[in-house]
Amino acid sequence: RRREQLGPVNPLAKREYEEAVEHVEELEGQRRDLEAALAELEGLIKETDRRIREAFEETFAAAARNFEDVVEHLFPGGRGRLRLVRADQTPRPVIGGEAPAAEPEAGEPPEDQEPETGVEIEVTPPGKSTKRLSLLSGGEKSLVALAFMFAVFLARPCPFYILDEVEAALDDINIDRFLDLVKRYSDRAQFIVVTHQKRTMDAADTLYGVSMGGDGVSRVLSRRLGGRAVNEAAA
Repeated sequence: RRREQLGPVNPLAKREYEEAVEHVEELEGQRRDLEAALAELEGLIKETDRRIREAFEETFAAAARNFEDVVEHLFPGGRGRLRLVRADQTPRPVIGGEAPAAEPEAGEPPEDQEPETGVEIEVTPPGKSTKRLSLLSGGEKSLVALAFMFAVFLARPCPFYILDEVEAALDDINIDRFLDLVKRYSDRAQFIVVTHQKRTMDAADTLYGVSMGGDGVSRVLSRRLGGRAVNEAAA
């Protein structure tokens, strides 16, 4: 009577149950694998972030030291520096070129949350008070950009650099200072300068230019300065 009360019985229920259990066990194994892979990935992300932060801090410290030295060369009697700022911080006012007071220390961010930072450039030309870079003259802006580029170059050198009209806004004295920097570090990298300044051309080791003859055909001219051979190639 009890069997009859159960009603129709599926003879394949045991097999279906075993298949369902096997499927569940397979899903649980996949979940464990995914959780282990996720934990390993999170660990790799933290390790990568740590190494990136250390490499950035090392590079920034070197670039900041180099920036001060290069600014002293390009702005004799002036000074400059690089500093890190938080995204929620505003630039500190500097009056009369005096060094600002020490900042209050901000609270440390959580370990799993890195603060978003930026780099602020401070430059005080000789005889002037520190102002926003946007208020500097075109030549002073060019010098600041060159100082930053050479500071990064000295921290992380590259095989060659292409400088396009970087000294266009400079006067003769500042062009000479720029050329002194190029000559000083020309043994570490090759500098390719696109220019219309005669002083820069005179300081170059090799000149490349495009000229059009009487026949109307453009020609690429190259010249090694110092009495070396002259090569001409049709363009």
